[in-house]
Amino acid sequence: MSDQENPAQEAENAELETQDQAIEGTVEPVEEISQDDALLAENAQLKDDLIRAKADVQNVRRRAEQDVEKAHKFSTEKFARELLSVVDNLERAMASCPDEEIVKPFLEGVEMTQKSFLDTLKKFSVEAIDPEGHPFDPALHQAISMVEAPDAEPNTVLNVVQKGYTNHGRLLRPAMVVVSKAAPKVDEKA
Repeated sequence: MSDQENPAQEAENAELETQDQAIEGTVEPVEEISQDDALLAENAQLKDDLIRAKADVQNVRRRAEQDVEKAHKFSTEKFARELLSVVDNLERAMASCPDEEIVKPFLEGVEMTQKSFLDTLKKFSVEAIDPEGHPFDPALHQAISMVEAPDAEPNTVLNVVQKGYTNHGRLLRPAMVVVSKAAPKVDEKA
């Protein structure tokens, strides 16, 4: 009986061994699975790093373009600021000329020079600020005095002593102005 059991048991053992080999062939070892997961994770990380690097390069390029554009836009700012005194002197020359016939040709020449000069400044986006009659704006105006003016609203620009100028909307020089203030309240009972 033991001889009969042996061949049956051997056949069963052989069958089990064949099944074990088949299972081992279809199942990957745990080490290979974890290595694949690590490679997939590393691949995903590298893709993410690449996307971030591309975004950084685009941001740097955009900032550089903006800086170049801004430098080009405001490159004439210092030069324009220095020329403002020339405009002021032309205005003073016209204001101080007497109303005599002999001076009229000279005055016309100064007026034409001033107009040409202002037109040239305007080509480079240098604009005058002449706020007379408008509300006082501390971002654009510099108050040099305050005067009581019963016929004007408080904080209204009454007089422009010196025009201000902007370049592409950026302030070159504030306008020097005289501003109205409210009249003191008089106690009628006193």
